[in-house]
Amino acid sequence: MNRPMQRIAFLAFALGTAAALGASSWAVARTNFDGNWSVEVLTDRGTCDRGYRYEIQVEDGALNLRGEGSGSIDISGRVDAGGAVKVSIQRGQQVAKGTGRLSRDSGSGTWNGHTTSSECSGVWTAERR
Repeated sequence: MNRPMQRIAFLAFALGTAAALGASSWAVARTNFDGNWSVEVLTDRGTCDRGYRYEIQVEDGALNLRGEGSGSIDISGRVDAGGAVKVSIQRGQQVAKGTGRLSRDSGSGTWNGHTTSSECSGVWTAERR
């Protein structure tokens, strides 16, 4: 499996999704889940790498990928007021989707992804940084 699909698969959790970046001192959280999260994604099924760790920033409930490779990946996701997470990630023909729930300082969920020739799925966990 190529490296981009492995990264997409990992993010889908991700929700998602690395040591989180420190919050700016002037930033004010607008939702209970705003801030920086470290997301670990593990593959349970398929030919994707076993796991990755990514940085995710939640801002006004929206998920933003931070760090290496973030410019080449399209991420669209939200955390609602109750902590429910939904995310979709795309890089070229590779697509991954994840769902789950965040609490005050941690979270977990499931993900699945595919390309034109393969499928992967697994779980993700997150912790606030």
